[in-house]
Amino acid sequence: MLMPRQKTPNLTLPTLDHGAFDLSAQETERGTVVCFYRGLHCPICAKYLAEMEKLADKFAERGIDMVAVSSDGEERTRAMQEKIDSSKIKFAYDLPLSVAKEWGLYISTSRGKTSIGIEEPALFSEPGLFLVTEQQTLFYGAVQTMPFVRPHFSELLGAVDFAIANNYPARGEYTGAV
Repeated sequence: MLMPRQKTPNLTLPTLDHGAFDLSAQETERGTVVCFYRGLHCPICAKYLAEMEKLADKFAERGIDMVAVSSDGEERTRAMQEKIDSSKIKFAYDLPLSVAKEWGLYISTSRGKTSIGIEEPALFSEPGLFLVTEQQTLFYGAVQTMPFVRPHFSELLGAVDFAIANNYPARGEYTGAV
């Protein structure tokens, strides 16, 4: 389990249009939103990433970069980028499932073609959304076992505004006995 205020695993992956993404080398004022999505086969992911795209400028205004990550290869990742008409968020691909597990993501097996007629990969990660600080520590994290009921980017943006205004720390940091 990732712990708030502790360093996250590193994440170094190729991107479609921005060279290599290296979380440890990110130069942002307030961090990076890392959005792990299931892949091109997932219609809910397309809708979710479209919301991310719409709010990317507002996150950038607050000093936060955004990257969408999946285990899909370059071709499927490009198809997703084009499907949602994205030009503002980075798309990283070829996520090793071993790295997905380091981030605490759940791994699913293929059920064949999805409702939109695209074959699921044999194995892929379920969604996760993380806000990683500029020091590469976890500020916020959510993981799902299913493609449904994800945190809304608008709510995350509101939480960022509250945290900035109130110098609010990452919570959930206690590791002692209970």
